Amino acid sequence: MDLRHLRYFVTVAETGHMTRAAEQLGIQQPPLSQQIKALERELGVELLRRHPRGVALTDAGRHFLREAENLLEGYAQMRQRMARVANGQEGLLAVGFTSSAAAHAFTPEALRVYRRDYPGVELDIHEDNAAGLTAAIAAGRLHCGLLRVPVSRPDGLVFETLLTEPAVAAVPCDHPLARDRQTSRPRAISLAELCQEKIILVRQPGAPGLYANLLALCESQGLRPRIAAEVDRMMTNLNLVAAGAGVSVVPKSISGAHAHAVTYLPLARAERLDAPLTLVSRRGEDNLPAQHFAALARRLAAAR
Repeated sequence: MDLRHLRYFVTVAETGHMTRAAEQLGIQQPPLSQQIKALERELGVELLRRHPRGVALTDAGRHFLREAENLLEGYAQMRQRMARVANGQEGLLAVGFTSSAAAHAFTPEALRVYRRDYPGVELDIHEDNAAGLTAAIAAGRLHCGLLRVPVSRPDGLVFETLLTEPAVAAVPCDHPLARDRQTSRPRAISLAELCQEKIILVRQPGAPGLYANLLALCESQGLRPRIAAEVDRMMTNLNLVAAGAGVSVVPKSISGAHAHAVTYLPLARAERLDAPLTLVSRRGEDNLPAQHFAALARRLAAAR
């Protein structure tokens, strides 16, 4: 038995006549009658009663008609679903973000537009640090992710800078460096001033990243920062700044966090430190939802 036999039977049942059913199906009546008889032999039950004016369903035929229609409908729905999967309209997208990337307005915008354009795709969203996201994408647990500065570049991954913004200094509101916060143009802070304070870093020991770039910039100027703490997450960093444990440097897009307790100051122009927003994906990714997300992210970034 195959789907062709089911379609033949349903057409005969709907028309109640072998000849009319054969005309609809585009085949000759004798082969159609033979196919129906072969179906009855395979099932071991009579499905149709033949009479001079046509055919009528037996009780078993009525039951089989419902089953056949359900199977044909299910097959049609499966083909439609697979067509949507083939077009990337359905499926799964496992995507990750670092907390600092998620704080950028671009990230929720990208998710919102993606949900609107691909409502049939299931989103599996994760948050982790840059090292964790990179490892998860390389291992195939995530399809792609957004982070700031890559901490490693494993073979097989692609790193694309979507946007770049300046980093700013984050200091407690009651800190002497924040005294000019009421002015319309907060004064810029130099690295030399920053290095006189206890600095909180977000990084893994020995790994490159935004804070490695900060330390490299300090070293190029002969400065030796006073490291108060190293933490895993950007928001932990800002929590410590808000508590008065030290100062830090963060991407400008995060400068609204803890506004009641943290003041954000620009870095001196000659000491600009850039904080990129980086899309990480697998080279040759065959997951269409991931391909569509990457293309959408590039398009939104270009529009900015």
